Amino acid sequence: MRICVVGAGYVGLVTGTCLAESGNDVVVVDIDSEKVAQLSAGEPTIYEPGLEELIKRNLTQKRLSFTTDLSAGVAHGLFIFIAVGTPSGENGCADLSAFFSVVEGIGRAMDGFRIIVDKSTVPVGTCDEVKRRLAELTEHPFDVVSNPEFLKEGTAVEDFMHPDRIIIGCDYERATAVMKELYAPFVRTENPIFVMDPRSAEMTKYAANAMLAARISFMNEIANLCEKMNADVDEVRRAIGADRRIGQAFLFPGVGYGGSCFPKDVAALEAMGVENDVPMEMTIAIRRVNQRQRDILFNKVAEHFGGELTGRTLAVWGLAFKPRTDDMREAPAVTIIERLLDAGAHVRAHDPEAVDRAREILDGRIDFRDINYDCLDGADALILVTEWDEFRHPDFEKMKSLMKTPVIFDGRNIYDRARMRQTGFTYYAMGRPAVTGGKPETRNQRSETRTASG
Repeated sequence: MRICVVGAGYVGLVTGTCLAESGNDVVVVDIDSEKVAQLSAGEPTIYEPGLEELIKRNLTQKRLSFTTDLSAGVAHGLFIFIAVGTPSGENGCADLSAFFSVVEGIGRAMDGFRIIVDKSTVPVGTCDEVKRRLAELTEHPFDVVSNPEFLKEGTAVEDFMHPDRIIIGCDYERATAVMKELYAPFVRTENPIFVMDPRSAEMTKYAANAMLAARISFMNEIANLCEKMNADVDEVRRAIGADRRIGQAFLFPGVGYGGSCFPKDVAALEAMGVENDVPMEMTIAIRRVNQRQRDILFNKVAEHFGGELTGRTLAVWGLAFKPRTDDMREAPAVTIIERLLDAGAHVRAHDPEAVDRAREILDGRIDFRDINYDCLDGADALILVTEWDEFRHPDFEKMKSLMKTPVIFDGRNIYDRARMRQTGFTYYAMGRPAVTGGKPETRNQRSETRTASG
């Protein structure tokens, strides 16, 4: 099938590439000429495991191409997927200006029947508005479909190629039939395709993300209570997750969720509630808990050092909002680092993939290191924010030899408390009793050290 995907961001690039991988002829359109040139050369503009190989293979096989020409993309194929950003606007509402700009461009360029597929996350009722606007711009027939994405950054290629389910929000039998044909290669293991009305499909995306965000925020609240009452949230998590009604997924406490989806989708759901006079009390609580959670780890650091962080050197491992991505959007690490800098600390940071993105936000204010251990030389403490696999089994003896004081603040609970005690670290985690080992220097000790070293 001949397909146009508008938007070469995270969703559009993965969608277009994976559709090409299944044999379709795909043109991806983006207004950023530098991005288009880079992608045309086979160089991904985002880090996502497995994506670079697929882009290069499908470029070579001429099933995938990139252009800035929307009219050429519209002329290319039957399907036009819209996958542009819908960031939070005023009062949390989704900003649809880029989305509707694309819709209008499509309407002006149409030369025959097209199936317009809303892949972007858009508020309930957007499909209806797309139909209205297109009808004013073209006399050619069209169908509009809501087809929300459920891609997790870090596993997006796998998620697309082997989806849990496909959602098709459509009022037209012909478009539904062709959409099922398009997705047939991806559901050969009988994972379901749900066909529903467009409004229900649009709501499904928001409801799914809010539910996952709720699990994260709930476990973070439980973790905070566990810590105050000397309980271990890891033991609690494992035990409640064994209940088949609950399950183990999304029960890991930490420093809060980030990224491009959960924060804006929770805010948009709350805004839709306001517009429709339905107070979204749980959604409001989810957002507030997540905002508050980012302060928890900073407060642990400040409390350990008696509220005096001026002149302290603090190492940070992990900058991206989650592992296996370079995405810094709404990354908790940024909030934590900003607070450390405001308190007078010096920060050294390492991330396996996100350093270039992080420089755009923090360059000139912190010291970036290419190797994680290089952050630790003379550091007063290590703050772990993102749970990359390469951080899970470090050389703790080497770490102790490099650090001024052996103190770890683990924002993702990836280390074993018994091992921390054995190796002599002072160890703080989320919702778990602290392990006491290394002690911070006092102000007088630090002054004496500086005097002695000149």
